[in-house]
Amino acid sequence: MNKFLVIQTAFIGDVIMATSVVEKLIKFYPEAQIDFVVRNGNEGLLRNNPHINEVIIWNKKKDKNKNLLQVSMEIRRRRYDRVINLQRFLSTGLMTFISGAKSTAGFDKNPLSMFFTIKKPHIVGKSRERDAHEVSRYLSLIEDITDQEFVGPKLYPREIDYEKGSFDKPYVTIAPSSVWYTKQFHKDKWVELINKIPEELSVIMIGGPGDHDLCDEIAEKVERGNLCNWAGRLSFLQSAALMKSALMNYVNDSAPQHMASAMNAPVTAIFCSTVPEFGFGPLSSNSKIVEVEEKLECRPCGIHGHKKCPKKHFKCSMDINTDLMLLDDWK
Repeated sequence: MNKFLVIQTAFIGDVIMATSVVEKLIKFYPEAQIDFVVRNGNEGLLRNNPHINEVIIWNKKKDKNKNLLQVSMEIRRRRYDRVINLQRFLSTGLMTFISGAKSTAGFDKNPLSMFFTIKKPHIVGKSRERDAHEVSRYLSLIEDITDQEFVGPKLYPREIDYEKGSFDKPYVTIAPSSVWYTKQFHKDKWVELINKIPEELSVIMIGGPGDHDLCDEIAEKVERGNLCNWAGRLSFLQSAALMKSALMNYVNDSAPQHMASAMNAPVTAIFCSTVPEFGFGPLSSNSKIVEVEEKLECRPCGIHGHKKCPKKHFKCSMDINTDLMLLDDWK
């Protein structure tokens, strides 16, 4: 086999985790051509990856179905040896089916999985061990042509990304936002945490342009200086470079957690309405998971979270002890 296609058109964190498949393939097929399909807006994550030949972009924001057909026909034209579909939705199942690849692999939850050469179960909620991680589920789709060894995700910032994502004093980063409200540590709890971090350390808040206002809200309530709002200032890879050199990165169960994993950066991951057993926990060698100590009957309330707390108390966030997040020599 020498031509592979990896399909992951979901969110930022999913694409980051999917790079583990590229890392595994290149170990076994160093001369292979590996292409990657992403949704528009996520292609920057794969910039400078030396193992990816080309990134194919599916524009889902305009003429979604028309562009889906165009991408599917382009995939078919390229005649891949194997298409690896990491998603469980009809659209990517269609891409895989139309591909005409010699071999196709995906999860049995995909509506078109009956047409896949290889289909594997996608089981969520087993344990916190690596063999239950989403990355391991991804890698299971290529274990027949590789092996069962775990390989983590990886991003490749350029030198200029490290220059842009640099800071000349000791610092920690905080990524306070999430697509899902109940995955997001409450803004007042972020304020509480920031106020406990020694003021000689800089605190840099990061995120996309849409996170800038939230970071401003947090900054207005913080009672210390040495706080920067860099949300919207850095690209994906510049943010990854910044996280690499931080003393600690504080994140939700969201994309920045996977960014830290891909850089093997120190990370403290806060799980509110979701739980690590779902298989999306941090993979960095220096990582810590923090969650509410009380066994809440309502937690988890879903695999993705909600726009608001179904019980209206949000205890899974509000009752987390922020002292658990501080490094030992800070206390």
